[in-house]
Amino acid sequence: MSALVHVLVPFLLCVAVANTGVFDHVLVDTSYEHYAERALPQLPGFLAMPFNCLVNAGYAVVGLYWLRAPGLEQERALRYAKDVFALMALLYGPVQWTRLATLRRAPAVLDQWFTLPVFAWVPVWCGAVARGWSGPRALAVEACSLFSYALALLHERGFELALAAHIAAAVHAAASLQRAHGDSASLRYFALAALACAGFVLLKLLDHELAQWWPFQRLTGHFWSKVCDILQFHYSFCFLTHVSQRAARKRTA
Repeated sequence: MSALVHVLVPFLLCVAVANTGVFDHVLVDTSYEHYAERALPQLPGFLAMPFNCLVNAGYAVVGLYWLRAPGLEQERALRYAKDVFALMALLYGPVQWTRLATLRRAPAVLDQWFTLPVFAWVPVWCGAVARGWSGPRALAVEACSLFSYALALLHERGFELALAAHIAAAVHAAASLQRAHGDSASLRYFALAALACAGFVLLKLLDHELAQWWPFQRLTGHFWSKVCDILQFHYSFCFLTHVSQRAARKRTA
């Protein structure tokens, strides 16, 4: 229950702030022209781009799976870290689906904004495994992550700068944890998560360029970017839970 409250309250606060107009000058895309997949006007808004819309259900599948996944029962703090990450995945899908269904500015802002604390949670979880849980540290990291979105107000590429810093921090924290507590299985999960992250970024950036090639004309780069993002979530869970269990066994040995 604490994980649900700790995710839902900041999320609702962000929703409220995004609808105040404070981010009206942030560069976001609010038209179908931004996407290579053709919108189908005969379909309702929540299915206007069927593949890019429906793929967002994958976040809920991954979130529910890992929320219910066994393990870490004896490690309350690490179980909490897992549940928070799973709840983030659960909420992330509806945010992106709402953006496509409404083409409104507020959901587009939330889509960008909520990405940052998701990536920031990886160093929080890694720190809990390596050094033990610290509530103040977790709060400070997530608060800094949320406030870093203010960069989008200062420069039209401010969000991309913040996102790049978050990705770099997540990869560095995971790599450090792998060196300290990992094994061959966790290394495989780390590599798959990193590969999915690269696909998430590159396929989205190349959405329109890839649409010139027939394999990407219906299932577009943006669609496959979302598939990579969902896999990124999954393999991050695999890596972090595996290393968490190894570290827990070392402490009790």
